[in-house]
Amino acid sequence: MSNINLLAFGVYPYIALAICIIGSWARFDLSQYSWKAGSSQIFARSAAEQRYMRIASNLFHVGVLFILAGHFVGLLTPEAVYHSVISTANKQLVAMVSGGFFGVLCLIGLLMLLKRRLSDPRVRASSSTSDMLVLVVLLAQLVLGLLTIVASTDHMDGSVMVMLGNWAQYTVTLQPVAAAASIAPVALVYKLHVFLGLTLFVLFPFTRLVHIVSAPVWYLGRRYQIVRQKGTRPVAQRPAQPRQFEEPARQAPGQAAPAYALKAKDA
Repeated sequence: MSNINLLAFGVYPYIALAICIIGSWARFDLSQYSWKAGSSQIFARSAAEQRYMRIASNLFHVGVLFILAGHFVGLLTPEAVYHSVISTANKQLVAMVSGGFFGVLCLIGLLMLLKRRLSDPRVRASSSTSDMLVLVVLLAQLVLGLLTIVASTDHMDGSVMVMLGNWAQYTVTLQPVAAAASIAPVALVYKLHVFLGLTLFVLFPFTRLVHIVSAPVWYLGRRYQIVRQKGTRPVAQRPAQPRQFEEPARQAPGQAAPAYALKAKDA
């Protein structure tokens, strides 16, 4: 096992996780108003644009959610647990079919979103460098993931999937040397997919990806807002010229005090 392999897959996962946790904590504490998705849906003016945005967003997010869930369960479930239900070879086949289906859905949605962000002048003007970077990195990661499905057709026994699962399980149990050794024999496309996935953890606290872990939990315990309904009666129109009080006349000795007369100023 080379030192580069140990650094990339034994040490780098903990560096990426530390940056993700500490960076997210610092951003939420110091800049809560920047913790948002920064949606560009407001720029969808016509019905056709709104429909395009809805389709692209749904395809992308549905695909991402199923892919993340599949990776979480597939990599962190030990062999002894799933062998009572399914064999390693069949587990790989299920992962390839389901991952390929939802990966294609996610790819279509991501390409639609990227096309809209690049071609729509208003959306592009409102996009930051980090917005474009996230989309490009996600696209590269998604393409690598689909390529791993193609590479997996050369070994349908599930052996590589077991190695990747061992790497993930050794990593979460704080065994970096064993983790790096378990992933060393796999092909380059798998290593690139894993490395770029770890890099997304590094980018997480500095980009719009933080909205993944956002939930309106504070809303449940906040104080009630006082909302006053605007009256339905029409507001009286103001006069063309403002009204003013007439200067009081000087009071002569022995006279009663004059009343103030309200009159409109001559036009």
